[in-house]
Amino acid sequence: MSEIRKDIITGNYVVIAVERSKRPHDFAHKRPPKKGGFCPFCYGNEQETPPEVAALRPDENTEPDTPGWEIRIVPNKFGAVKPDIELKDCKDGIYSYVTGRGAAEVVIESPRHDSTLGSHEPEHVNNLLKMIRDRYNELGSDENISYVQVFKNFGPTAGASLEHPHWQIISTPLIPTNVMDELKGTENYYRKHGTCPYCEMIEEELKDGSRIVAENDYFVALCPYASRFPFETWILPKEHNNCFGKLTGKEFGELTEMLQGIVKKLELGFDYPPYNIVVHSNPVDGVDRDYYHWHIEILPRLAIMAVFELGTGYHINPTPPEIAADSLKEIGG
Repeated sequence: MSEIRKDIITGNYVVIAVERSKRPHDFAHKRPPKKGGFCPFCYGNEQETPPEVAALRPDENTEPDTPGWEIRIVPNKFGAVKPDIELKDCKDGIYSYVTGRGAAEVVIESPRHDSTLGSHEPEHVNNLLKMIRDRYNELGSDENISYVQVFKNFGPTAGASLEHPHWQIISTPLIPTNVMDELKGTENYYRKHGTCPYCEMIEEELKDGSRIVAENDYFVALCPYASRFPFETWILPKEHNNCFGKLTGKEFGELTEMLQGIVKKLELGFDYPPYNIVVHSNPVDGVDRDYYHWHIEILPRLAIMAVFELGTGYHINPTPPEIAADSLKEIGG
């Protein structure tokens, strides 16, 4: 029997198609062949990108925008927002808009064109997360910015226009609508129940166990009750914390272990499937919102969104999260 499950935070509904119950081997995905050709993110092509804003260079004597880096962050050459635009509220007849003030940066994950997030040494991913945290905080310090979005697209059907492994960081003057819905839902839950819904979720899921994928001292990975996508997995800090930018110390190592572990499972179980990684964090508009709980959502793109989803807003998920979590636990990684 199919179930229409409700997300306790947003109130959105998801159709869990229990009868289909698809496991990893039911998804016909093969890793696409490498395109080859010129890549602006590869060693020796540093002049093809805008000047780097940050880089990890083991040899400090190497010059910026030259080889010798392990991680490199540059402005997006084709960014949708720009830092040098004056922020203005504008009217256009019955319509309105704000000018596209913001920053769009690319975090080039590695010099190795054929590497993946799961193939790096843990120390490298640890350094990667620290650099992303630092850029997140730097971009969020702009008084004209309200939100900083960190994300990664892997694979063309997940929105990656270049094969070379990279993340993106985009700052905007407005809080995105989806984020506002999540914030309002979290606040409403807090006002009604006196507690953070994510903390409640963690407690409930650890007690139940059927949707837990992995756990360590600082983080828990689970397939959410109202999963929108097959094998959707969230990573949440066990201790209440509303902002990704507050990550410190041992948390980086624990997050590296958790994030790499989940991605490796996807790589092994689905032959390097397309996926998105999205960091959900408190806005940077100066309002603390202590009721919120930052987290990471890993969204495999194994099924195509059809007209029903687009028309109704209901996602149809052919893999119940209980089966997804059980399958992921069985995959090495």
